[in-house]
Amino acid sequence: MPFFNNKFSPKKSKLRKSALSLNNENLEDLIEDDRTVKLQLGEHKINFCNGRWESGSEAAKDTYKMNQKCQATEEENNLLKLKIQILLNMLTQATAENNLQQRELSRLKK
Repeated sequence: MPFFNNKFSPKKSKLRKSALSLNNENLEDLIEDDRTVKLQLGEHKINFCNGRWESGSEAAKDTYKMNQKCQATEEENNLLKLKIQILLNMLTQATAENNLQQRELSRLKK
C-alpha cells in the first residue's frame, strides 16, 4: 500500500454514450417550412416562433390581442393626461396674466 496515494480520490468514469440520437428525418418532422417548432404536450400545443413560445389556442391569441390593445389604450391615456396638464398650465398662465392686467387697469383708473 503506497503512502502517497489518496484513498478518497474517485476513479475517472468512462465516457457515456449518447442515449438520444436524432437524425435529420426526425428533426425535419419537428420543424415546419417556416422554421417554427411545434410542440404538443397532452392537449396543449405551443409554437416557437420569432424567438418566443406562443400558445396555439384561440384563447391565448385573444389574450395577446387584448393585451396589445390594453397597452395601446394606456399609452393613449397617458398622452391625453399630458395634454390636459399642458392645457391647465396654459389656462393658469392666461388667468394670472389677466388678473395682472385687471389690477394694472384698476390702478391706472385711480
